[in-house]
Amino acid sequence: MSTITTQDGVEIFYKDWGPKNGQPIVFHHGWPLSADDWDAQMLYFVDKGYRVIAHDRRGHGRSTQVSDGHDMDHYAADVAALVARLELRNAVHVGHSTGGGEATRYVAQHGQPRNLVAKLVLISAVPPIMVKTVANPGGLPMELLDGLRKQLAANRAQFYLDFASGPFYGYNRPEAKASQGVIENWWRQSMMGGAKAQYDGIKAFSETDFTADLKTITVPTLVMHGDDDQIVPIADSALLSSKLLKNGTLKIYEKFPHGMCTTNADVINPALLAFIGS
Repeated sequence: MSTITTQDGVEIFYKDWGPKNGQPIVFHHGWPLSADDWDAQMLYFVDKGYRVIAHDRRGHGRSTQVSDGHDMDHYAADVAALVARLELRNAVHVGHSTGGGEATRYVAQHGQPRNLVAKLVLISAVPPIMVKTVANPGGLPMELLDGLRKQLAANRAQFYLDFASGPFYGYNRPEAKASQGVIENWWRQSMMGGAKAQYDGIKAFSETDFTADLKTITVPTLVMHGDDDQIVPIADSALLSSKLLKNGTLKIYEKFPHGMCTTNADVINPALLAFIGS
């Protein structure tokens, strides 16, 4: 397997496909998944001549099931280590859900200051902040997030099966046609990772405030979100993030779910290509 070792001794698994002289696209996966969640995008873009890279976040997938460091600062530093090892320049960073937070923190604090980033894409992403606070009254109640932690700790396998079968892909909607393969692949990826990393990751994706990061980002940024996202509601995420970005473009997709990169890859991939190639 292809891995790098971070300064604190964590092995990070990654995929690196396509020509080494092609423009790199770095994909950041959502919670509690792995690099495999980007299969539809990586195959599409490698066929277009791009160099595509995706990693398993620490504690997830095939990376080390370490006990500590499950926060956005460590996530972003791990990406910076991977970028340095692969000597990536002029890269486009694409983040989905939690990966959108990771990509935002990386670009703001590592990639953009070193002139390593060409563009950023945030898809169904968690910034600016998910949890409800005095400053963020439209956020998700802490009780809901505590409920996720409780279900994970009680029966992770059943919780993940229910999550993928229901709101993640919008399969709980009356008109939805659920794919058993997609559900089982989501479950497979999730169960590969460590319960501790995924438990701690709920705090990381919900309580991290990316407002300052978004305000410092100047590279062209595409914000993509479905208006039927039941996991990261659009009103408290994309609509706010797009206003904080200096060079942001917002694209809203009617009735698309949180996992639209999978369910609607036929729409999302060409839109990504148009933005990256523009």
